[in-house]
Amino acid sequence: MTRTAAIIGGGVIGGGWAARFLLNGWDVAVFDPDPEAGRKLGEVLDNARAALPALSDMPMPPEGRLRFVDSIAGAVAGAAYIQESVSERIALKHSVYAGIQAAAPDTPLGSSTSGYRPSVLQEEAANPASIFVAHPFNPVYLLPLVELVPSPATAPETMETAKAILQEIGMFPLHVRKEIDAHIADRFLEAVWREALWMVKDGIATTEEIDDAIRMGFGLRWAQMGLFETYRIAGGEAGMRHFLGQFGPCLSEPWTRLTDVPDYDDALVDLIAGQSDEQSGHHSIRELERIRDRNLVGFLKVLKENGWGAGRVIADHDARRATEGA
Repeated sequence: MTRTAAIIGGGVIGGGWAARFLLNGWDVAVFDPDPEAGRKLGEVLDNARAALPALSDMPMPPEGRLRFVDSIAGAVAGAAYIQESVSERIALKHSVYAGIQAAAPDTPLGSSTSGYRPSVLQEEAANPASIFVAHPFNPVYLLPLVELVPSPATAPETMETAKAILQEIGMFPLHVRKEIDAHIADRFLEAVWREALWMVKDGIATTEEIDDAIRMGFGLRWAQMGLFETYRIAGGEAGMRHFLGQFGPCLSEPWTRLTDVPDYDDALVDLIAGQSDEQSGHHSIRELERIRDRNLVGFLKVLKENGWGAGRVIADHDARRATEGA
């Protein structure tokens, strides 16, 4: 029997969630008051249909049924899983949760929030035990990582159910053991982002030069080995301990400005937006998405062939599907 996922908020992230569930055989009910939601989600789904099947060694299951509903209650009725992806405004999220839990108080309710701790999300909730963070990465239909963050009030069985569902649709649930603002990945990304803003503001590098420094160098290493495994290799045969001894003292040097934030004023916004337009403005957003997806499929297929990193998640997902279909 086909199960249903309820998606509350059908923007870029919500649309990615809908595509991930649909292409893995789930029915999806979407609530989004935006009159353009159907068009926007349809374009995300088109991209997903062109990209996700290329990662699998077997045919995708029959696509689930997508329907748009005109109320939160209508979306969550009968759903086995609920994913909230509305704007990052806590009052709005609390209002949405009240509507969800008035109709489905015990259904696992994951939030796509990139910043809020689950304990903050759970404030005033009818059933805090069913609420947790399930923070994905764009495009949700291709990237497997989802940061799964409970609070002490989240029921362990809720987390186990959520983890099983997310693995079933090919994701890699990273169980964050201790809640913290912005979780793991976005805290790391914010540090990189802050340093990049300073370099643009101080005239050291343009947006394109910073992007080139990432994509032509360490970004390629991070995609397969992350940070610590990359540095372990940098330590040579002596490994991580040698690396720490060699480069640890550099941490006392004033190389970064991570404790300072540049003034986020109109001048900086205009500078960055102007450089970004010059760098990438000749492509539409949809064109950039398709370029990104084709590149990601290529990276992921190589990683899958080597059983490494995110590619191993895809290979394991194929193996589970093959066993279930046997």
